[in-house]
Amino acid sequence: MKLKQLTITFLAFCVAAFSGMKAASAASFSVIADGLNNAGGLSFGPDGNLYVTEAGIGGNGACVPPASGQGDSLCYGTSGAVTKIENGKTERILTGLPSIALPDGTGAAGPRDIKFDATGKPYVLIGYGANPAFRDRNLGYTDLGKIIAPDFNTNSWKSVADIANYELANNPDGGDVGSNPLGLLIDGNKLVVVDAGANDLLSVNTNGINLQAITTFPQDILTNPIFPPSDTPSNEPAQVPSQNETPRSQFATQPVPSSVAKGADGGYYVSQFTGFPFPEGGAKIYRVGADRKLTVYADGFTQLTDLEFDPEGNLYALQYANQSAWKGNFDGSVIKIAPDGTRTTLLSGNGLESPSALTIGADGAVYVTNRGDRPGGGQVLRIENIKSIPEPDSAFGVLAIGILGVAWLHKKHRRDSSRLYKIKISPNKLFNSQSPKV
Repeated sequence: MKLKQLTITFLAFCVAAFSGMKAASAASFSVIADGLNNAGGLSFGPDGNLYVTEAGIGGNGACVPPASGQGDSLCYGTSGAVTKIENGKTERILTGLPSIALPDGTGAAGPRDIKFDATGKPYVLIGYGANPAFRDRNLGYTDLGKIIAPDFNTNSWKSVADIANYELANNPDGGDVGSNPLGLLIDGNKLVVVDAGANDLLSVNTNGINLQAITTFPQDILTNPIFPPSDTPSNEPAQVPSQNETPRSQFATQPVPSSVAKGADGGYYVSQFTGFPFPEGGAKIYRVGADRKLTVYADGFTQLTDLEFDPEGNLYALQYANQSAWKGNFDGSVIKIAPDGTRTTLLSGNGLESPSALTIGADGAVYVTNRGDRPGGGQVLRIENIKSIPEPDSAFGVLAIGILGVAWLHKKHRRDSSRLYKIKISPNKLFNSQSPKV
């Protein structure tokens, strides 16, 4: 990502755009885990239990500058973890993982995703959210920005691949250097990774050999973009037009890819979070073919954080929020996209706030990490009792009604707690990745 447009730190024709009737659903959910620290990805293990990553709350160690160059530094600790959910009980089964965060524990980068291979071996993706040049120089040896293979029995792990260092050495998109690995997929003997900071999709063999970029994602050119009011606090002050400035007719914003899933057609599907100013309806789902050709599978979303296919070929997309970050509304949505392009909103708002990841259980239920942007407030939800309700037709299928908050909102909400009941955190803080390219 470009220095002047840092943000999230963590898709040519829309097949559903004119598909006729779309639907919404009435759904309820149960909370099956609570009290998580900046909860990230989740996956079912070979034992049938659910595993979720926690990015932690940083610590009192050495610090690195934030990706945007604005605000407090991100300081190191070993508060990252992997938690197992079994029979309604939670247990941190892997602890001491690297974590960096702001002094109040927000904006954390650390364990971001977990997947199990065909043999049941786990792999964990560790985020970073800053310039890789600062990592070893400021923090010493750490596994931030890497893929690791943990051993839950011994609370230990081995490094498999260094995603952040690949960005430092190669910088595939040619922009400013920054790395924040967010999404992990296991495809046979390959580990496929989305780096939101580097704006690319990479693969590496499970033995750590042949780390390479598959493709990079282009900037988006916004027409007549909507910015926060000029007197609004922002973590992107240089990008907010002043009162006397002529409104910009075009504005280049970063793609910020956030997750990857594999379709039955063999393609990789990549969600887009988007960069500042987080345009509503501006996020896409990209398809990357075997020939590495990049096309847009679906669009009209807002700040997507995760994707997952079910056995029937339905693609589930997760919106972190349904409005632009700086508006301060953090209601998110789970949207199902059928193979024919029909979209169904399973859940929107009503307790779904700043969700960060989802997975589909063997029981067919959708499991979501909720409130994934805050220390001590993260949850895992099980969405159930889904009933479809017809909605009017729309040229964009499901128009995203959401978006996350920018970094300043978290602190502002703390100051204004008498008016807002929960602390909300920004895309930068959730993913630390409009720290993308720093």
